[in-house]
Amino acid sequence: MNNLTHLFSVAPMMDWTDSHCRVLHRALTRRALLYTEMVTADAILRGDRKRLLGFETCEHPLALQLGGAEPQALAEAARVAEGFGYDEINLNVGCPSDRVQSGRFGACLMKEPELVADCVAAMRKAVALPVTVKCRIGVDEQDPELALRTLIARAADAGATCFAVHARKAWLQGLSPKENREVPPLDYDLVYRVKRENPALTIILNGGIQSLDEAERHLTHVDAVMLGRAAYQSPALLADIDARFFGDAPRGLDAALAEFNLYVERKLKDGVRLAAMTRHMLGLFQGRPGARAFRRHLSEYGPRDGAGMDVLRDALGFLSPERAAA
Repeated sequence: MNNLTHLFSVAPMMDWTDSHCRVLHRALTRRALLYTEMVTADAILRGDRKRLLGFETCEHPLALQLGGAEPQALAEAARVAEGFGYDEINLNVGCPSDRVQSGRFGACLMKEPELVADCVAAMRKAVALPVTVKCRIGVDEQDPELALRTLIARAADAGATCFAVHARKAWLQGLSPKENREVPPLDYDLVYRVKRENPALTIILNGGIQSLDEAERHLTHVDAVMLGRAAYQSPALLADIDARFFGDAPRGLDAALAEFNLYVERKLKDGVRLAAMTRHMLGLFQGRPGARAFRRHLSEYGPRDGAGMDVLRDALGFLSPERAAA
């Protein structure tokens, strides 16, 4: 296993944390644990596995997030994923979208802790990889004090030892997925208490964490932190992770950018469209002179047919002191 640690991780985010995104994030941090977008067990069993599960070797350590509610299907999907070389299998018990609910998985599984336990047990029996759970503190009218503790207790009895807890309730009706990331109030204190009550479990705090300073404060109460939108929208902060949280040498943004540029150049030769990769870079220089022109140029010219490295180089040129001051 490739130095798997949960001290700091980047959350699984639908439509965002694809392989191109993860390669960018890995160029910025060698140490953070990265997660895929959620992939359903049924898709893996019936679909194009290479397209769904393929990733670059550099992405390790890398966890696959699975969606599903049928223990044997999840077990078989986990077995397939193990063959692809993932470092961890994570069960989604937190996504509130209508599509996920219609499949009876994601956040609605908060209401079925025994089923979650069965899913965990089946996957643990099928693979040697760690099987972890990402959950909410509750859904709808559930009492989070009871719902979270019950979910964790049942899944822990089934062998899960690591839980990433998004410290908000989810409302399954009446709120969009976006609103479910913002409207229900955060309850970090509940997650802190659950950690104190379960010293043998690894408890990861997720939800609303906007900076590394905040992350560091949370680490006095929990084992680990998981950043989502803040890491995606301002990815440069990931360049400080290795030095700040792991004691490694600082990871320079220029070195990371040069590494990602080589990846982009290679993938362009394979027929990957420029915008599929550079869309994940749009927030990389947030707050820096020339950043707006950089974003505008990539957004306008990146999606065009035939867009290549010249477009990316021209966009980066807006960040030069001379161009930024113009």
